Amino acid sequence: MDIKRSGSQPSSKGSAEYFTGTVRIDPLFQANDPARAIGASVTFEPGARTAWHTHPLGQTLIVTAGCGLAQRWGGQIEQIRPGDVIWFPPAEKHWHGATATTAMTHIAIQEQLDGKTVDWMEHVSEEQYQS
Repeated sequence: MDIKRSGSQPSSKGSAEYFTGTVRIDPLFQANDPARAIGASVTFEPGARTAWHTHPLGQTLIVTAGCGLAQRWGGQIEQIRPGDVIWFPPAEKHWHGATATTAMTHIAIQEQLDGKTVDWMEHVSEEQYQS
């Protein structure tokens, strides 16, 4: 058994290379062989969001606070709220983040494939975000 005590893992700031706005990432768990799943709690301040990206084995989001947005490539922007569980299939291009006026926190769970969990792409433009 391995217990990660609350506050024992440092928070990090979401890199401007992959995020727009202020984002805090709090690690929850890492995969221990042979497991592949990793998880983090991610908080987006109002207007903050990910860049477009994919996950080789998909991603599950569990919204825990606030009000957010999520969109898959070619789809409509969906509003997401606490208790919502969102699944992005493997290789589905998408983004997620807060609304323009409300922060949002979600737990993100994804699996590693050959040590990789995400493929980052271009930033979500203001026009895309506001559409």
